[in-house]
Amino acid sequence: MPLNRIERVLAFMIAAIAGLSVLAIIAVIVASAAKVDTSGNAWLTVAVLPSIGLPIAFVLIIVFAVVSIVRRRRIAGGGN
Repeated sequence: MPLNRIERVLAFMIAAIAGLSVLAIIAVIVASAAKVDTSGNAWLTVAVLPSIGLPIAFVLIIVFAVVSIVRRRRIAGGGN
């Protein structure tokens, strides 16, 4: 069953936000292991990004699941 436009956009948003958050976690771990000075504003943003991005990605996953379930029930019921 192909994804409609809303589901496709949600899937890409989830992948982008979660992927960026994971990359930020990896960057902080690597920077800490390499003894890089992480006291700058850019590093603060990188360190805070996962704590904002991962909950947003989780909420989007729930929205994606609800949209998919509604669409499948609508198709199974014979509606549009």
